[in-house]
Amino acid sequence: MRLLICDDHPVVRAGLRGMLAGEQDLEVAGEAANGREAVELARSLRPDLVLMDLRMPEMDGVAATERILAELSQTRVLVLTTYDSDADILRAVEAGASGYLLKDAPREELFAAIRAAMAGESPLDPAVASRLMRRVRTPPENALSGREIEVLDLVAQGASNREIARQLWISETTVKTHLLHIYEKLGVADRTAAVTAAIKRGIIRL
Repeated sequence: MRLLICDDHPVVRAGLRGMLAGEQDLEVAGEAANGREAVELARSLRPDLVLMDLRMPEMDGVAATERILAELSQTRVLVLTTYDSDADILRAVEAGASGYLLKDAPREELFAAIRAAMAGESPLDPAVASRLMRRVRTPPENALSGREIEVLDLVAQGASNREIARQLWISETTVKTHLLHIYEKLGVADRTAAVTAAIKRGIIRL
């Protein structure tokens, strides 16, 4: 089973490569330091599975996941990150990731998740699974949509409406519409209050 590791921290990549070296059925075919590199390497290496971090320079893990899966339908993507906010989880799942693990997962759990993803299963970190189930079972009436969370997450990172539109491939008018819906659902009147409310509720995480 050929793997591609994508993480912007060299120490993390080296650690993963070292852990995986002891597994006879798992081979690290390549490493990428950001989402753009991951897309390019996936095209040339055609790995069976990509271990994908989420927040990276140039192109984040969600965008990279979408592009890789659009071109390589047989490849699986397993998210391996430190972020477990609703925004991160929903964006990754909606992008098509097969599973979602946190970086503090034991190595045996990581190995099992890789093999499970390749078998067509959807391995989830227990904490992540709990958050997803809670959201599915008791969705609040004013729950933000996945796209609204995506917009709000970029607002929290300081992006302007124009920058958000460019990153999400939508118009500025659509961004403004999403923001109006976000304000209404959160009961706030501006961007700063929306970000503050979302952080308090665990919808996004800085």
